[in-house]
Amino acid sequence: MVNLNKQKLAPGLYLIATPIGTARDITLRALDILASADVIAAEDTRSLRHLMDIHGVAVGERPLWAYHDHNGERMRPRILSALAEGKSVVYASEAGTPMVADPGFDLGRAAVGEGYDLISAPGPSAVITALTLAGLPTDRFLFAGFLPNASGKRKTVLGELAGVPATLVFYESPKRVAAMLRDAALVLGGAREAAMCRELTKKFEEVRRGTLDALAASCAESPPKGEIVVIIDRGRSVNVSEEDLDLALSKALGRLSVRDAADAVTAELGLPRRQVYQRALRLAAEG
Repeated sequence: MVNLNKQKLAPGLYLIATPIGTARDITLRALDILASADVIAAEDTRSLRHLMDIHGVAVGERPLWAYHDHNGERMRPRILSALAEGKSVVYASEAGTPMVADPGFDLGRAAVGEGYDLISAPGPSAVITALTLAGLPTDRFLFAGFLPNASGKRKTVLGELAGVPATLVFYESPKRVAAMLRDAALVLGGAREAAMCRELTKKFEEVRRGTLDALAASCAESPPKGEIVVIIDRGRSVNVSEEDLDLALSKALGRLSVRDAADAVTAELGLPRRQVYQRALRLAAEG
């Protein structure tokens, strides 16, 4: 148990980051806010109550409201009403930082839209934790959330990101990660370096590093479990002439569909998929 700094909080919506695994990763400031807020809202009230019990923070007579994707439309007006009454409201994600791939996004925007103060108490984030462990460049990165479930749509999104000059970060389900890595290898190039991070800060934390081809094979052979973050290195700029592109596409179109030929040549040459796909369509139309 820690010594809490209970004090009257100014009215506003307070966002606190909660541990993504180890309970002791919560910050002292977050505990102070939890101890002092007039109203407590959480994506998962059971997990937050358990976290508060671990650290000796009592809910007491204060309201503890659930706020998540399924009740947001109903609960946002209730929370905004509490803010209108001059109360301090704290919102906690189930794990990690609110507003990042989280239902708190709509709540935060609604509070700002109504002119209420939005205060963040930073802390754990799966994105940042994975970046520090992956061993890939961190000077510039793009968090792209979850990719589409369907392979075709997933490849399309990956193709749109192929030319982004930054390390790519994704959340992924353990059931889909092997397929996602296969698609990434096909669209981005199998030799591109990547890392698969799972169960960060927990007992079975694991980081697998290697090429996309190697990681796809590893995850297919030994499927990972738990919460997963995939980090993919940025693409390297290449100089490919139009003649080289047409030659590669002509060979691929002789044995593959337009879509598959574009995927194969994108991986081979390291060019943006949209560019390759549009050229493949033109060559196919010309016969």
